[in-house]
Amino acid sequence: MDRVTDLAAFSALLTDEGQTLLTALRDHTAAQELAVASRLRRDHPADLVTAAIAQARLRQRAVAKFGEHDAHRMYFTPGGVEQSTRRAVAEHRAAAFARLGVRSVADLCGGIGGDAIALARAGIRVLAVDRDPLTAAAARANAAALGLADLIEVRCADVTETDTSAYDAVFVDPARRGGRGGGRIFDPEAYSPPLSWAVDAARRAPYAALKIAPGIPHETVPPQAAAEWVSDGGDVKEAVLWFGTRPGTVTATLLPGGHSLTGRGLPDPPVRPVGRYLYEPDGAVIRAHLVAEVAEDLAGGLVDGTIAYVTADELRPTPYATAYEITDELPFNLKKLKALLREREVGTLTVKKRGSAVEPEELRRKLKPKGPHAATVFLTRVAGAPTMLVGRPAA
Repeated sequence: MDRVTDLAAFSALLTDEGQTLLTALRDHTAAQELAVASRLRRDHPADLVTAAIAQARLRQRAVAKFGEHDAHRMYFTPGGVEQSTRRAVAEHRAAAFARLGVRSVADLCGGIGGDAIALARAGIRVLAVDRDPLTAAAARANAAALGLADLIEVRCADVTETDTSAYDAVFVDPARRGGRGGGRIFDPEAYSPPLSWAVDAARRAPYAALKIAPGIPHETVPPQAAAEWVSDGGDVKEAVLWFGTRPGTVTATLLPGGHSLTGRGLPDPPVRPVGRYLYEPDGAVIRAHLVAEVAEDLAGGLVDGTIAYVTADELRPTPYATAYEITDELPFNLKKLKALLREREVGTLTVKKRGSAVEPEELRRKLKPKGPHAATVFLTRVAGAPTMLVGRPAA
């Protein structure tokens, strides 16, 4: 199906008949889909039913990002569901723009409008630009469906030819997937548009934010930018380059709590023996290279100079790492570990690894844990030696 046909099918969903179908399909399940489709095709055009079922599926997938209330009113493309910003992350960024006094934003590569929605809800006027007609149509429909059409102007255009001089800020979310399989792009200059173009656009604006892949090398961050790594629920979602704020600043932000850790330029933490507690830093902290800040706050050190596990003798509260109480430290030996778990009657086993080639699922199959108790095993290196640390979440 070409994009013109896609757009026609999408437009049909916005009619009264299309809305009726979407309402009827809201709570359908995959097991019911064939029977439901057959029933609906008796009274509605087959193409429209097909489009409505596809949209209903996308809405169900989007609930995880946008919540039940918004997802079932919004419109999506397959790529839009995968690539749009999670609502909590978009709201965090919109709040940051609002704190800067920004009243208008040019949202370039706006997709189906996830960021534009958050910006508008923060009281910010938005120009959302995307070159794909179907994606722009979805963004326009979303602004209308959520009552934000007065604050969001959607334009189908090439962002590199868009004049943003009338706006207080620019937000650029370049496409980071491509090729026939839609795989991730790791070279920032292969983004669409390239990162260099986005940086030039950011420098011309009073304020700007550029969304980039979390794995971007730190040395590629422009000196004029502040860099922020964001996680939501423990999963790293994105990195953002901020312009017009504090150049050179590095921050890890953890949602939903909104905790932000800022780099203090510390040297690498010392390597020390394993203490009573092991701390697993949040992924955003690791990506932002702020493990040293966490280690200092915990009066701890690293178990190995190349491993982002912090160990300490005292339990201290921190939102930036998960604490475990370590009960056993063993050289890597499956027989000894199996005997220990059998002795402790461990049936629920969580396996974590960092710096080990062993796959957690493979290890769990070999150990065959059985019993009423639970434990966590860390497969890692301690001072360069393959080691197994056994423990449990700290109270």
